[in-house]
Amino acid sequence: MTAVQRGDPDVWVRQATRADLLAIVRIEQSVFSHPWPYAAFERQLDTAGFLVAAEQSGLDSVAGYVVGDTIPGHGRPLGHIKDIAVRSTRQGDGIGWLLLSRGVAALAGQGAHTVKLEVRESNEVARHLYEEFGFEYIRRLPEYYADGEDAGVMAVRLADRDGF
Repeated sequence: MTAVQRGDPDVWVRQATRADLLAIVRIEQSVFSHPWPYAAFERQLDTAGFLVAAEQSGLDSVAGYVVGDTIPGHGRPLGHIKDIAVRSTRQGDGIGWLLLSRGVAALAGQGAHTVKLEVRESNEVARHLYEEFGFEYIRRLPEYYADGEDAGVMAVRLADRDGF
């Protein structure tokens, strides 16, 4: 496995398509204890922030995905990263960072000035990724997940990030 670099010819980010859905659901089921159902992803297909990291080789070319949308706000919409995951064989290769970056950029393109997300309090790897990206911990949501675990709400102001 090699780390994803800018311009990596083997991995690129593109809009998710219906043909990607089975691979996306397989990743979702392998990564999360309470995965989204197929229909939830299907409803997001026309969302600008539903992106996949695709590999040029292999039958299962989806290496990861991000689902984000915007919520109407006062003046400008609020971006919301709803789901992000990377296939276990590609975790640690920089694909999560790439997807997060492109997902946030897609939301900025929709007018978002701030992007938020929820993360399991116990998911230190994800929290670290978000903190490195510039997300800050805002508050705790008690018993947010179906199994009773709390979520942390994190947000990043895009004006505070270069390139947005």
